[in-house]
Amino acid sequence: MAFHHVAVVTRDLAATHRFYTEAMGFTLVKVVAAPNPEPRDGYEPWSRHVFYDTGNGEMFAVWDIHDAAIGEFDPAIATGLGLPIWSNHIAFAADSLDDLAARRERWLANGIDVLEVDHGWCTSIYTTDPNNIMVEWCTSTREFTDADTAEAERLLFAEIPELERDGRAPTVYRAATHASN
Repeated sequence: MAFHHVAVVTRDLAATHRFYTEAMGFTLVKVVAAPNPEPRDGYEPWSRHVFYDTGNGEMFAVWDIHDAAIGEFDPAIATGLGLPIWSNHIAFAADSLDDLAARRERWLANGIDVLEVDHGWCTSIYTTDPNNIMVEWCTSTREFTDADTAEAERLLFAEIPELERDGRAPTVYRAATHASN
């Protein structure tokens, strides 16, 4: 089942808007500005909920919250919790390896460094948005089989599963190097 939207919070709406429109290629479709549901004595906190069409009928949304009672916070959905940056992330679907390559080129053209990983069953490119949230474009490169499902079920409940060590090194693309080519 498809999702309607996924939402994250930003500390810098202008930079976040630039990233998701220019670097990601999403289209701004709706902004809802409304009072926050928690009224405060002496002032009315408010928020903007900003929606971007990701190109497939699903949306990505960003919260721009204005509430002095919240104070300072780190909007990063992984490192803000003390987790590795790759743990909590947002992965968008690329249609093919050619589509993935075009999205990598778009990031590089926007001055964004890119990490590419061939996982054996899918290939992904990664970067971070202005809120230090890891963003991924991913395309599956093969169909799953009954053997894959059986292996997944076995590994799911293994006390200590064997670790994959396929030897595939990630490829790093530097925007500065790309721009000089």
